[in-house]
Amino acid sequence: MRHFYRSHLAPADVLTMADEFFPGIELAQLTTAPRTRRYSGPLGTLKLAVTAEGGHYTFVRADTDQMGESRLDRNVKRFFVALHRAEDPAHKLEASY
Repeated sequence: MRHFYRSHLAPADVLTMADEFFPGIELAQLTTAPRTRRYSGPLGTLKLAVTAEGGHYTFVRADTDQMGESRLDRNVKRFFVALHRAEDPAHKLEASY
């Protein structure tokens, strides 16, 4: 599956957080490039790419080799939540009703 997230963090900060997060879920780093990472482990294979967009956004794209909503996909979403919390630690989750 393909997931994406627009972050306010710098691309280098996103990659640093990825290098800390994904080994914690038993994914080993296979390749390292200036703007991409590839991880593999028992949950599957993940390719992470970050690109600076116009303005102050960083586009984060994660491609997994899994079909449907797998454990790897859920962990990618957890990583996106970690990025959001790093951007805005004061943000509190509130119901919208």
